[in-house]
Amino acid sequence: MPVRDDETLYRAYLEGNEDGLCELLERYGTRLTLYINRYIHDIHDAEDLMIDVFAYLSVKKPRIRSGGFRAYIYKSAWNASLRFLAQNKLRRCLSLDDIDYEPECEARTDGPALAKERSALLTLCMERLKPDYRQALYLVYFENLHHREAAEVMGKSEKQISDLVYRGRKSLRKRLEEEGAGNADY
Repeated sequence: MPVRDDETLYRAYLEGNEDGLCELLERYGTRLTLYINRYIHDIHDAEDLMIDVFAYLSVKKPRIRSGGFRAYIYKSAWNASLRFLAQNKLRRCLSLDDIDYEPECEARTDGPALAKERSALLTLCMERLKPDYRQALYLVYFENLHHREAAEVMGKSEKQISDLVYRGRKSLRKRLEEEGAGNADY
C-alpha cells in the first residue's frame, strides 16, 4: 500500500475513516512527545500532552489548510507545552543531579562513550541558548521542518526563522567552543 501524506490521512479521518487519525498518531506520536518533553522535562506529562493534541483533533476536527498539518500539530504541541508550564509554574534549573553519567577519564577514542558525551554537550549547550534560537534550531534540524513550517509553529516569518537559525547556530557554536569542543561542527 502506498504511503499517504498527512493531509490525505487527515481528510480521510474527517470523512469518517478512523484509521487516518490512527496512522497520524503512529507517525507523529513519539516525535511530538519528545518535542514536548524538551520544554517541560517530564516524559510522562509530555505523553499526556501529545495525547491531548490528538484528542483535540479527534473531538474538534479543525479545518487545516492544505500542506499545513505537520506545522499545525507542532504549533498545537508548543501551545500545550506553554499552557502546561504556565499552569504548573515549573522552574527548571541546571544541577549536577541532572547529569546521568560521568564522562570517562580514560581514552576518549571509543565511539559510544564519545558519542554520548558529544550528545550530552550538545544538549547542554542547546539548553543554554535563547528560547527562540533553541526552538528554531530544534524544529529545523531535529524535526526537519521547513522554514515555512517552523515559521507557522513559532508565529514568525520565514525570514525571521532564517535569522534565528543563523544566529542560533552561531551562538551554539560559540557555546560549544566555550565548553571545550575543539571543532564545533555538531
